[in-house]
Amino acid sequence: MRNQPIGVMDSGVGGMTVVAELFRQLPRESILFYGDSARCPYGNRPAEEIRAFTFEALDYLVLQGVKMLVIACNTATAICLSEARERYAIPVIGVISPGARAAIAATTSHRIGVIGTRATIESDRYARALQMIHPDLFVASHACPRFVDLVESGRFDDPAILDEIEKELLPLQSREIDTLILGCTHYPLLADAISVVMGERVTLINSAEETARDVSHWLSEENLMREEGHPPTHVFLTSGEIEPFREIALRWLGFSPFVSQVRVWGQSCFDSPRVR
Repeated sequence: MRNQPIGVMDSGVGGMTVVAELFRQLPRESILFYGDSARCPYGNRPAEEIRAFTFEALDYLVLQGVKMLVIACNTATAICLSEARERYAIPVIGVISPGARAAIAATTSHRIGVIGTRATIESDRYARALQMIHPDLFVASHACPRFVDLVESGRFDDPAILDEIEKELLPLQSREIDTLILGCTHYPLLADAISVVMGERVTLINSAEETARDVSHWLSEENLMREEGHPPTHVFLTSGEIEPFREIALRWLGFSPFVSQVRVWGQSCFDSPRVR
């Protein structure tokens, strides 16, 4: 079990931000990544559809024999994390609590902004996670549904998107926040433009680093760290087109991985509430 891969799922390519940090912090670990780009974005879909898509992906990863699951998607974390932890007999890590902790550590004014998909913002999970730790925080939440499309279309480094980003972020610019949580794993790919719009006084929080720390902690606690002498192997799967996926992976990971197209829907359904 210790030498099995860590399973990572995302609604598209945004989870590469988490994978890059896992590579940095846990270089001995193998990664099995599944990105559901064909059905991305999740954030504008009904909760029951998000749930169905997420569990199709997670069930598939469990069938491949992963030792841990990382839901590298804020929308899926908001809707499915609690149920996933009941459903599977292996550790399941989400990205919302790690992001909240990192934001609280960064803020000095106790005024924090959160941007995310419509489903993530409407779930109010970030505000609750933040105020559970620090009840006196001011939290301004705002949905930016267009941002995922900008990333998935490969436009995240196009200077022309700056006007679009400024329009989306306008409601937050008057809220006097000093910290902004990028509440979608796609959004760090837009971080340079977001930083220009919000200004240098606003610290951007990418939850990937703290999420990888959570993974490391769980692996250590569960005695699941990969054994020495077993070189890691990495597998990247997408339900969407391979070349756009590889191009974005190259920019974020620094290398162009081999990618296979796999569509998991209808392949991995479980009658039992716990999958082993």
